[in-house]
Amino acid sequence: MRVPLAMGLMALSLTSCSEPPRAQQGGPLPVQTEPAQLATFRTSVETVSSLEALDLVQLSAQEDGRIVNILVSQGSQVQQGDLLLVLDQEQQKADVVNLRDKAATDQLNYERYESLVRQGAASQIQRDQFRQEAIASREALNAREADRRYRNIRAPISGIVADLQVKQGDVIESGDPFTKIVSNDRLMVRIEVPSVYAERVRIGQSVLLTDPATDRPLASGQVESIDPVVGDSQTLLAKAEFDNRGGRLRNGVKVRTQLVLEQSQQLSVPFKAVQQLAGQSFVFIPGSLAQLRANPDRADLAALAQLPATTRVALQRPVVLGPLQNDRFPVLSGLSPGEAVITSNLINLRHGLPIKPRP
Repeated sequence: MRVPLAMGLMALSLTSCSEPPRAQQGGPLPVQTEPAQLATFRTSVETVSSLEALDLVQLSAQEDGRIVNILVSQGSQVQQGDLLLVLDQEQQKADVVNLRDKAATDQLNYERYESLVRQGAASQIQRDQFRQEAIASREALNAREADRRYRNIRAPISGIVADLQVKQGDVIESGDPFTKIVSNDRLMVRIEVPSVYAERVRIGQSVLLTDPATDRPLASGQVESIDPVVGDSQTLLAKAEFDNRGGRLRNGVKVRTQLVLEQSQQLSVPFKAVQQLAGQSFVFIPGSLAQLRANPDRADLAALAQLPATTRVALQRPVVLGPLQNDRFPVLSGLSPGEAVITSNLINLRHGLPIKPRP
C-alpha cells in the first residue's frame, strides 16, 4: 500500500521530533580526556637571518703575475699553508738578482769610504751618502724577496675552496679577488632585535634556528655579543654562534632565528580542548551531578534527576589563557594542576550532558 507523500513527510517529522538527544538515546557520550599539565612556554623574538661562517677568507694576489699552475679546484679541502696557485716568477727572479748585485756594490762602496774617512782621504759627507745608498739598496732587496714569497699563493686558513674565478694562463693583478676559503665548522647569525626588547637581551640567551619554509629545527646556539648602541632602524644587533662541525649548514643559508628572552613552565591545555565564544575561552571538564547542581546554569536538572548518582557529566568552565605555542595554551586562571579537560566530541557537548570519559 502506498502512503501519500505528504503523510509520509508528516510521519517522518513526528518521528524526528520525538527522538531523544543522542546522549540519552545511546547512553552517555564517549569523550576523551587529558589532564592539564605543565609545559614550556617562551617569550621570544623571531627574525630571518643569513648564516655567516666565522672562518672565511677572501683570497687575492699580492703581486701581479701569470698563473702557471692551479693546484686546487672548487670544493677542495685544504689545510693552512697548502699551496694553491703558482705564478710566473722569471721576471721577479731577475729583479732579485739585479737588486742583490746593487746592494753588494753599494755596501762595498760604503765600506771603502768608511776606510778612507779613517785615513783622512775622504769626507764624512761622502761616506754618509754611500751609507744611505747601501741602506736603501738592502731595503729594496728585502722587499723584493718578501714579495717573491707571496708569488706562490698559499691557504691562510684550513677550509674548503669556493668558486675559482681564474684559470691556468690568466694574468692576475695585485689585489684582485679570485676565490674564498670557507670553513663551515662555526657559524654566526646577526639578530636585529626591536629596541623595545633591548633591555631584555642577555649574553648566553638561547637562539634556535629553523627552516623558514618547513619550520624544521636546524640548530641551537647562544648569544655571544651585543652591540652597545641601538641603530638608526631602532634595532639592537645581537650575534649568536653555532657549532656546525657536522657540516649540516652552510655559509649564506637563510634561516629563521628565534631569540629566547624568557622561558618558564606553566600549566597548559591542548588547543583541541578549547572553545571560544564572544571573546571568552571555555573548556569542558568531567564532573559529578553534585558539582552540576552547585552550578546548574542551563542544565536540565529534572531530566538528570533520574540518572544514577555516579553519572559523569560535562561541566563548562571559563578559563583565561595565554598565547598559543606548540598547539598548547598556557592557563592563567580557571584550572588547577591535574584537572582533566575533554578533548573530543566538543561539537556535541553542552553543560550538564552525561558523558563517559576515557583518558
